[in-house]
Amino acid sequence: MERLWDPQKTALVVIDLQKWIGNQYAPYSAEQVVSNAAALADTFREQSSMVALVRVSSKDLKDIPRPKLDSPGPPLNLPEGWDQIVPEMRVTETDHIITKKQWGAFYGTELDLQLRRRGIDTIVLCGIATELGVDTTAREAFMHGYQLILAIDAMTGFSETGHDYVKNYIFPRIGRTRTTQEILSALSGNCL
Repeated sequence: MERLWDPQKTALVVIDLQKWIGNQYAPYSAEQVVSNAAALADTFREQSSMVALVRVSSKDLKDIPRPKLDSPGPPLNLPEGWDQIVPEMRVTETDHIITKKQWGAFYGTELDLQLRRRGIDTIVLCGIATELGVDTTAREAFMHGYQLILAIDAMTGFSETGHDYVKNYIFPRIGRTRTTQEILSALSGNCL
């Protein structure tokens, strides 16, 4: 069997697990996703592998894209500290906090620079929401030439239909989909 990756050339990239996340997700709850992502982050840290926690942040929201839309999103009612990573992720001083202004984590950020300078060639990706930030970041990573492992139960969508579409039609064309337990097992030296 083939080893899934080299832990020293692999980074965990976690999308938008910050205080503004809501409760209306499927097929996994926000709590399940945070729990699985935190388990991955803890294990990556133990292996001295890179952990990048990506968040959306803005001082005044004027730097967030505002295109004209056929289907506008709901109004933003952002609570105090909305852009902070959730405490369950147990942020450490070795983590890289990447701040983005749009769905994807590569455009306009230092993510690619930080990965390349560390010799990273593989990304384990998770977060919220599957069909927006996770999918966009996965496509960007693919276009940048990274190998992708998609932690399917450490991400969730706004709907099960949206999550499943990306899982079934996009992810198989750009990476390998695995469960959190499969990834944790591979990190402990087992092959998939």
